[in-house]
Amino acid sequence: MHKIGKYTKLTLLLLSMTTMMSNVAIVTMLPHLKNHFANIENIEFLSRLMITLPSLAIAFLAPFMGHLVHKIGKYTSALGALVLFALAGSAGLYLQTIQELLISRFLLGVAIGILMIVTTSLIGDYFSGEARHKYMGIQSLFISLGGVFFVVGGGVLADIDWRYPFGIYLVGFLLLPLVAKFLEETKITQLQEDTINLNAGLFKIYALAFFLMLIFYILPTQMPFLIINHFGASSTLAGTIIALAFLFNGLGALSFAKLKKHFDFEMIYFIGMSIVALGFLLIGLVNDVRFFFITSPIMGFGGGILMTNISAWMLWRVDHKKRVKASGYLTSALFLGQFFSPVLFHTPVSFFGVQHFFIVIALFLAIALFFTFLYTRLSK
Repeated sequence: MHKIGKYTKLTLLLLSMTTMMSNVAIVTMLPHLKNHFANIENIEFLSRLMITLPSLAIAFLAPFMGHLVHKIGKYTSALGALVLFALAGSAGLYLQTIQELLISRFLLGVAIGILMIVTTSLIGDYFSGEARHKYMGIQSLFISLGGVFFVVGGGVLADIDWRYPFGIYLVGFLLLPLVAKFLEETKITQLQEDTINLNAGLFKIYALAFFLMLIFYILPTQMPFLIINHFGASSTLAGTIIALAFLFNGLGALSFAKLKKHFDFEMIYFIGMSIVALGFLLIGLVNDVRFFFITSPIMGFGGGILMTNISAWMLWRVDHKKRVKASGYLTSALFLGQFFSPVLFHTPVSFFGVQHFFIVIALFLAIALFFTFLYTRLSK
């Protein structure tokens, strides 16, 4: 394990905050965007692209970004990506046309993808064994706090002016001096893991990562419609409930290190997905909006365990020389799941209704988990 200082650890944590959930900073200003560009044809579809384009850019370009980071180095990549993150993210403060805004969101996706690859691979460089598991739990907590910061901050700023939420992305410039001073790029010359069959089973991990995000992203994409349209609650209340789920996502991540002492990666995935299934079932049975403050955190907690587990699993399995490229493919799998979640579930939601859909997903997960558990037991 490479010894690093506390400021390097903090810098890496702050970089993590800017990744997974920064996409949602502008979600509360989309209705204002539709009003501003009311004369544009298909503006409702184009405004939704503002959210999905960064995910699409990451999903399809992450493997290439992984090769790029491997070639030019993590330190240089992080500095360049932060500048792009701040410039492309904040471009909505002054850009005039919807086409320009969409291009800026695509470029933001490129920046987020590079930052995710850098942070994941550096954790592999800096930490090993139990120390890595503990740190990844803390990293996931910071990502969850980032989600709360972006969702709540974006909501407050959108009430003042629809352009202001884009200003949140200027935080990238604040992180630049920290990265320039404290981020250390290590030259790894020897194997750091006590593992066997390195690089074997990576496709399985990528597939499980895709499925995880396909299921977990139902929370931010379908829950607002359930809370606002079905229960008649305010946008502020919906945002608070989702932010609470993000907080419990971080608590779930922190519990990963304790679980890893007793279970292997496969069993932890099974445990986490079981908790998520329970959360879905309870959300589907809610008859009073206040109960969402109990049910949503359960799903968030399970998701936190799963997210940390899948990244740690990949880092444990991959050869240290291929860590950057493998991080690129994992990032691609996660964001493909994020992108396809609302697309694949649009028809079932329309057919069953949004609340019954949660029950259907819970039952599907329960059956899938039961047969998977049975199959693994029999095969062993």
